[in-house]
Amino acid sequence: MNQTLHEAIQGYGGMISTKQLLELGISKQTLTNYVRSGKIERVGSGIYMLPDMIEDDMYALSLHSKWIIFSHDTALFLNHLAERTPFSHSITIPSNASVPKSMKRQCSCHYVKPELHLLGATVRKTTFGHEVPCYNLERTICDLIRSRSRFSVEMITDAVKAYAASSEKDLNRLSEYAEQFHVTKALKPYLEVLL
Repeated sequence: MNQTLHEAIQGYGGMISTKQLLELGISKQTLTNYVRSGKIERVGSGIYMLPDMIEDDMYALSLHSKWIIFSHDTALFLNHLAERTPFSHSITIPSNASVPKSMKRQCSCHYVKPELHLLGATVRKTTFGHEVPCYNLERTICDLIRSRSRFSVEMITDAVKAYAASSEKDLNRLSEYAEQFHVTKALKPYLEVLL
């Protein structure tokens, strides 16, 4: 393999999308040849990595679509409010967008009004050090409260406890987000016990 391609893939964190490879001037036929020869590996639809790399599933998912923002229990993990990564990642996309069917099978997809999609969006590092889009602490707490029928009371309580103990918490921002998502009343009992 051409050393510059190896360096380019390394520059993308060892994983790269078909779109990014095409932008580098690599034809689909050349890409196919690299995969067949074992110089790069296909790890998902349109996602490739160097053979000596360990797959970062969150980073690979983020390469699939510009609309993906990790949310709910996955955002808890990325924001260090939970110790374990969830078995299935939660993502949020705007209601006027779509993601590939393969992604819907491997993720828990949440939809939100387009005007609220980027509210609280930030970037966090995965366990492998790749930066991925994720919601901040306050948005994550509001999302959990909004979706409380899908998550255990214990999980939400633990998340709010971890949030209350965090030095990065912003109660004013939490209050603003809670109003925008109409969860102020539902959030209040959790906070009253802790703050």
